[in-house]
Amino acid sequence: MGRVSGLVPSRFLTLLAHLVVVITLFWSRDSNIQACLPLRFTPEEYDKQDVHPLPLCRLVAALSVTLGLFAVELAGFLSGVSMFNSTQSLISIGAHCSASVALSFFMFERWECTTYWYIFVFCRKPF
Repeated sequence: MGRVSGLVPSRFLTLLAHLVVVITLFWSRDSNIQACLPLRFTPEEYDKQDVHPLPLCRLVAALSVTLGLFAVELAGFLSGVSMFNSTQSLISIGAHCSASVALSFFMFERWECTTYWYIFVFCRKPF
């Protein structure tokens, strides 16, 4: 039981680290949006990349989906439904830790907006 008890705080910390990175990315998404645009762009093109709802490369839509899924996962974790499942905790720790590192690179290296969806798909949990 000693190993399982260490998974709960680790899972909580990686969840919070990933949440902090996503919120920080939400506030500082300007440089990533500019990386998606040509060198000379109009304000309409900027707004289209930022908040237009249709294509998948819109960063606000991607970040909003992520925050919605965080609400679901945190509700399940804090209610105790999945808190003590060791398999679920290990998968969650791996997924959120790798997503935190990848999104940190996404933010600091100013990667294109569409790269966010690749990170989202590869760092999600299967259940």
